Amino acid sequence: MKEQAGCGLKKNDLFELKIEDIGSEGEGIGRYDGFTFFVKDATAGDVITARVLKLKKNYGFARVEKILTPSPDRVTPRCPVAKQCGGCQLQHLSYEKQLEYKHNKVKNCLERIGGIENPVMEPILGMTEPYYYRNKAQFPVGVGKDGKPVIGFYAGRTHSIIDTEHCYIQARVNECLMAAVREFLTEYQIAPYEEESGTGLVRHILTRVGFTTGEIMVCPVLNGDKLPHAEALLAKLQKAVEEYNQKTALQVAEIAGERKEPIFKLQSLCFNVNKERTNVILGTKIIPYYGETYITDYIGEVKYQISPLSFYQVNPSQTRVLYEQALAYADLAGGEIVWDLYCGIGTISLFLAAKAKQVYGVEIVPEAIADAKKNAALNGISNAEFFVGAAEDVLPAQYEKSGGTMRADVIVVDPPRKGCEESLLATIVAMQPKRVVYVSCDSATLARDVKYLGEHGYEYVKARVVDQFGQSGHCETVCLLVRKASR
Repeated sequence: MKEQAGCGLKKNDLFELKIEDIGSEGEGIGRYDGFTFFVKDATAGDVITARVLKLKKNYGFARVEKILTPSPDRVTPRCPVAKQCGGCQLQHLSYEKQLEYKHNKVKNCLERIGGIENPVMEPILGMTEPYYYRNKAQFPVGVGKDGKPVIGFYAGRTHSIIDTEHCYIQARVNECLMAAVREFLTEYQIAPYEEESGTGLVRHILTRVGFTTGEIMVCPVLNGDKLPHAEALLAKLQKAVEEYNQKTALQVAEIAGERKEPIFKLQSLCFNVNKERTNVILGTKIIPYYGETYITDYIGEVKYQISPLSFYQVNPSQTRVLYEQALAYADLAGGEIVWDLYCGIGTISLFLAAKAKQVYGVEIVPEAIADAKKNAALNGISNAEFFVGAAEDVLPAQYEKSGGTMRADVIVVDPPRKGCEESLLATIVAMQPKRVVYVSCDSATLARDVKYLGEHGYEYVKARVVDQFGQSGHCETVCLLVRKASR
């Protein structure tokens, strides 16, 4: 390969590199003769032997060949496949430094993209236990080199499945569930899905776990309309849950401690049908088999029904922290009209409804709005109304329909990673709420939208990062903006 200007290296060359910083996805960043390299599984302070993977005009990608001098912040990952698996980008970094990295990542975006000089930021809210926190898993199923089923997670930036028996960020009970599924697929010779040919039946196994209620859902994703011998899978899953409960009870007895987990129960076995040649995991059709097509769980005092297609935050303990922070920034006194945009199944809406006069939620997924209405009824909440549609369409339409009289005292937005459409931001500005509470899973688009609002009459007040995703490079941020005339 032709040598690159300013680099003097070519693909597969080995070279020594000092890692000076951490990038937006948790990768290490180092400079070799002024040329920037991004290195997965490296962290600030490491000195490594790196191997060149890819070269661009002004930057390149490399991998860690050998750690010559470890960073003082480096720790040994608990998971033996952490390096190969794409699920955890930061297990090699101490949790204290993970929190520092996430706080600074958001601060830097607000400064660099948002144009805010020295943004006020409250201390990051970290997790008490940054392991075993996820209440939802989507395990891809495939065929190993030995012809046996493999269940695990995709290697980083690939669709190669890392066979995984134990995951350190998923609910512990998933280990026994996946063991039962493996046994079932092998015993009854059920063919896993093969992406290249589009053949095979079982594509993924979706699980949801109620950390408060103990209710478990197992939902195989099928390239077909039914699963042969489903009754055998049900029996194996029920037995696995029963044995897990007994094992945990014995462990608690041995250490004379308290049980930290609920008593688990298989509440739902249902099937999702996805026959499309696509990378999208779930189809739209749900086939009930055993129990309900949902589980229930709590965030704080609010109870939710959660179906396979529901958007529901994956870390329940930190979700409560996140929503309480959003509620604090909303500063509701009881008489406010609140709009909750991108409301999902009503998780934030129902938190807000306890303190507001009226809450309006907007979500594009019809099934999510159906769940939101059920959840409002489930909790006896009558001051929450929900609209189906894209927030950038519904809010402007409702505002225009009212002749510009529709008001909002507070608007809460919790958009996907792409952030808010400009048309939505423009309508927010036109409605002149006193406060905008922006909940974000992407600090770059948060900063972009904060800049727009800042240029159109809203002043940045403060933000706080909440760590929802320990061991990964992702985090959530709650940001408060106020209308300048209202200060």
